[in-house]
Formats: sequence, C-alpha cells, structure tokens
Amino acid sequence: MHVASTLGDVDVVAIDAMQVYRRMDIGTAKPTAADRAAVRHYCLDLVEPSERFTATQFQAEASRALDQIQASGRRALLVGGTGLYLTAVVDELVFPGEWPEIRAELETNADTAGLYRRLAELDPPAAGKIEPNNRRRIVRALEVCLGSGERFSDAGPGTATFPDNGVVQVGIRWSRSELARRIAQRVDAMITDGLVDEVRQLLADDPPMSRTAAQALGYKEMIDHVEGRSSLSAARDEVVLRTVQFAVRQERWYRRDPRVCWIDVSDVDPVDAVSPAVLRAFGE
Repeated sequence: MHVASTLGDVDVVAIDAMQVYRRMDIGTAKPTAADRAAVRHYCLDLVEPSERFTATQFQAEASRALDQIQASGRRALLVGGTGLYLTAVVDELVFPGEWPEIRAELETNADTAGLYRRLAELDPPAAGKIEPNNRRRIVRALEVCLGSGERFSDAGPGTATFPDNGVVQVGIRWSRSELARRIAQRVDAMITDGLVDEVRQLLADDPPMSRTAAQALGYKEMIDHVEGRSSLSAARDEVVLRTVQFAVRQERWYRRDPRVCWIDVSDVDPVDAVSPAVLRAFGE
C-alpha cells in the first residue's frame, strides 16, 4: 500500500488463491475497504466459496486485469502469495487439460492415502513433489494422468525453467523465529476481528463451501472448532502451526527462482526495507 500510494499511478493485482473467494475476508487477510478505496485492486472476490476455481481461470483473470491496467496508462504491482499463480501470470504457463468426469470420480474417494499411493504408481516424480495430505493436488495430478494418458510431471506447466520475462520480483524474508511470532500475532488478530463468526456465516451458505475453500488455511481449523471437534485454543494453535509450515514451503518455492531479489527484514521495518527496492523497480 505504501508503494502504490507513493507512486499514485499503480494498481494492485492480488496473487492469492483464496482471496478470489467472496466473503472469505478475515482469514485470507484481504485488503481493507479503506485500502481498496485508496488503491484499485484486481483479482479479489471473483467467485463464490461454493465454486471451483483453477489456476487456469486465475491466469485468464489476471491477464485481463493487466491488460486493463496497461490500457488505462497505469502500472501494475503484483502482490502475493500463491507461487503457481504468480508463475502462471508472469511466465504465461500452458496448463494441461481438464477431465471433469474423472475428477468427480476421484473426489468421491475418501481415501486420500490410497489416492496418493495410486499417484506414486502412475507418476513417481509427481508424487515426490506433492505432500501426501495435499488431496487437491493429488486429485489434479491423477486427473491428468488418467485423462491424458501422460504423466502429470511431463504434462505440467513446466515451472522448473525461469525465462527472462522482464518482471522485477522482490521477496521478503524473516528469521524463522520472527516469522513464527508474526504469524501468531496475525492469527490472534484475525480471531479478534471475527474469524470465527466469518466461518459460521460461510457454513450457513447454500450451496456449501467447495472442498478447496473449506480446506483453506484458517478456515479448515475454525470449521473444526465451530462444528465442535476442537477448542478455540487448539484451533488457533493449529492455524499458527500450519501457516508457519506453509510459509516455509512458500519460501522454498520462490527460492527455486533465481530472478527473485530477496530482502531480509528480520530486524527492520518491512515497509522501510522493501519500499526502496520496489520503487527502484518502477524507475523512481
């Protein structure tokens, strides 16, 4: 927000797989109404929580947003988030096709471990890169294997290459202890701001939340609490733990990319440390 406000001619494109869902505001840390009034944001609130939304769909939405920003004579600041979504946009990845009937059949199978074993048999390289409890990615990989007759690892978007795309990428890094402290602080703030009530309202929706939305960080754990399977304290601790684990995986994803310029903000104010680098990228 500081960079966009300082420059004045910059719009923000949110690169976040969960901020696309309407009414999932607190748990996804969406920009506030005041922030969105001050700076135009794209790729927020695109679909209902009950709807399926893919990386291919996001790529199309973000591309349209970038075209609109460019046509208006403004500049774009991409902020996030979801590594595959960012790569899909800036590197124009080509994704494998979809086979809805195969996916629907796979999703009726409640045995995630069994699905993972099946993927390991069909495509060992893909299984080696997917966590055994990441049901969504397991199902997607199997869908491609069964639908195309090719291994998902061969048919995938090719995220192992890093072409010169002219995009300046800046990553921020905290020490593990500072990262954990900040995440715990943010989760506590979300609960104070009404995360539990937000989850209750989402659970009352008809049609219900999609599997992807209901498995989102912060929502899965609070759904367990609201439905009586855990205490608020236990749910809070689980959100913190899973978010720290996710942040570590997220950094590992971006560290594969030599184009990212990393800035350590462990002992400094992130805005003060990062803003100059981003402003330089905009030629300021």
